[in-house]
Amino acid sequence: MSVVATTTEEAPFEVRPLSPDAGFGRAVVGIGLAEAATPEVFRHVYRTFLEHQMILFRDQEVPPPLQVAFARNFGEVQIHVMNQYLGYPDHPEVYVLSNRGADGEPSGRHPDKGTLHWHTDGSWRETTGQATMMVAEIVPRVGGETHFADMYGAYERLPAAWKARLAPLRAVHNLDFSRTRRHGEDPMSAAQKAEVPPVAHPIVRTHPETGRPCLFVGDHAEYIEGMAYDEGRALIEQVTRLATPEDRIYRHVWRPGDVMVWDNRCLLHRATPFDTAAEIRVMRRCTVLGDRPY
Repeated sequence: MSVVATTTEEAPFEVRPLSPDAGFGRAVVGIGLAEAATPEVFRHVYRTFLEHQMILFRDQEVPPPLQVAFARNFGEVQIHVMNQYLGYPDHPEVYVLSNRGADGEPSGRHPDKGTLHWHTDGSWRETTGQATMMVAEIVPRVGGETHFADMYGAYERLPAAWKARLAPLRAVHNLDFSRTRRHGEDPMSAAQKAEVPPVAHPIVRTHPETGRPCLFVGDHAEYIEGMAYDEGRALIEQVTRLATPEDRIYRHVWRPGDVMVWDNRCLLHRATPFDTAAEIRVMRRCTVLGDRPY
């Protein structure tokens, strides 16, 4: 990964807030992905990413090779265990979420209903997701948005008693659990389950680069170590609700050619429904591996 630019260096691009209310997220204006990937410029891009948790490039043409190449600037790109979503044999790092059928028409099936619930990508791995890069190829006229919630702010808003309560707790994240309850009609295979067994992570983690504390929960978290299962489930759901109040959410309405990169270590996200029988949504995702939360 490139060295981050110092704060005294002026970035060779403009940044604009994505929302006046959310307090995070910036549009990068004045450069394209090819220029952003150069070492001289990427230092500034990465600093913007760390400072604002999410960056957006508009009106980009991003074939899969460029998507993978740009994602590699952030680190090692995951090849997802759910290999039925890997749509490019030459670029297995690209995970495709699409309801476009073989005939080019809407299939009527949602590709992954788990994405409709608050989660962070790759939390079910020992080495969790650092960044996700999403490319919007085809978007529906209505719905199919992505919502984001700030986990730095979620932790900061907690009363002291809640912070003390959550500090020692570890939640067990389990892709099979979340997949089965949200998209059970297409379950994981035995080989897929064996590749990603459940793993425990702290509910309050420290961001490894900014040093800031944040909540680390979401839909892949199944239960809490040392706590009765139902009690732990209820606490996970309660913490997720506390972390995602409606007035603190950034709602992104995708346009074709949008490229978004967000920090999985300090954001939760979810997609919104759309008419899968009448509209087509095709999104291409790369997830960059990070660290084991602490």
